[in-house]
Amino acid sequence: MLYVAVPPVLPVIALAILPLVLPHYWQKVLISTAVFALLALSWDFLVSVGMVSLGQALFFGVAPYLSGSLDRYAGLPVWLTIPLATVLGGGICTVFLLPVLRLRGIYFAMVTLVLPLMLERTVEATGVLGGTEGLARLKPFGNPWIEIYLVTAILPLALFGFRRLMATDYGLVLKAIRDNDRAVMSAGINIYRLKAQALFIASSIGAFCGAYMTHVYMFVGFLRSRLFHFALGICSSWWDGQLRRFNHGCFHFGPALRSFTGSGRVTHGNICALTSGVYRGSTGGDLSLYSAKIPKVRKMG
Repeated sequence: MLYVAVPPVLPVIALAILPLVLPHYWQKVLISTAVFALLALSWDFLVSVGMVSLGQALFFGVAPYLSGSLDRYAGLPVWLTIPLATVLGGGICTVFLLPVLRLRGIYFAMVTLVLPLMLERTVEATGVLGGTEGLARLKPFGNPWIEIYLVTAILPLALFGFRRLMATDYGLVLKAIRDNDRAVMSAGINIYRLKAQALFIASSIGAFCGAYMTHVYMFVGFLRSRLFHFALGICSSWWDGQLRRFNHGCFHFGPALRSFTGSGRVTHGNICALTSGVYRGSTGGDLSLYSAKIPKVRKMG
C-alpha cells in the first residue's frame, strides 16, 4: 500500500525540508506561493459548492485592516491578532455576501468582484485606517522560522482537511447544491444556510492569508496590487491541479517576471491558463481537487 500512502506525504515532507535549504529570497517566494495556494484552495472550495467567486481579494483585504487595527490601536500581540482577524474577517465577509447568496453563476461572481473595489474606494474617500498611506510599523513575527513554518503547516492541513470534508455526508450535500440546488431544496434542506457556512470557511482561509501577510510585511495598504496578484491564482485554480498552482506561483514571483510590465504579466497568466487547459485535455480526465462524482443510479425496467 506504499503507492497509496507515499504520494500524499511527499508534499508535506517537501514543505518541511525546503525552508531549511532555501536561501532567504526563495524562502519569501515559498511563503508567497503557499499563501496563493491557500487562496486557490479557498476559491476551489467555493466552486465545489457552486459559488464562482472573484472576491478572494475581499477575503484577503479585510483581514489585514482588522489585524493592523488590533495591532496599532489595541496593542495586541501577533499570536492574537492573526486568529482574531481570521475569524472576524471570515464573519464580516460572510455578512457582506449574505444578501447575494441567492444569485448564481456570473451574477454572484460580478458582485464579489465589485465589493473589494468598494472597500478600497471607501478607505480612500474617508481616510479611515490610514487612508491612502495605510498602517505601517506593525509588529513582525520576531522569529523567521515561525513565520515560514506557520504558513507551510497550515497549507497541508487545509488541503487534506478540505479533501476529508468533501468526502463526508456534509461535503456530498455541498456538491449536490452545485449539481442541482433545486433537488436539494426539495429534500427540505436549507441550501442558503449551507452556502453561508461554506462561504465562512472559504473566507476565513482568505482572511488568514491576509492577516498573516500583514505581519510578514509589517504594513497594511491598498488592495490594488492584491486584486491583480490573485488573478493568476484564479487562472491556475480554474484549470485545477495542485502542482500547477505551485508552479504558477513560483513563476509569478520569479526574478524574471518581477521586471514584467502589467501587460506582460497578464500575458503570462493567459499562457499559464492555456497550457494548463491543453495539459488537462491531454490527460483525458478531471484533475480537480473535488472531482469525485456522486454515482448515478441506473433506471430500473
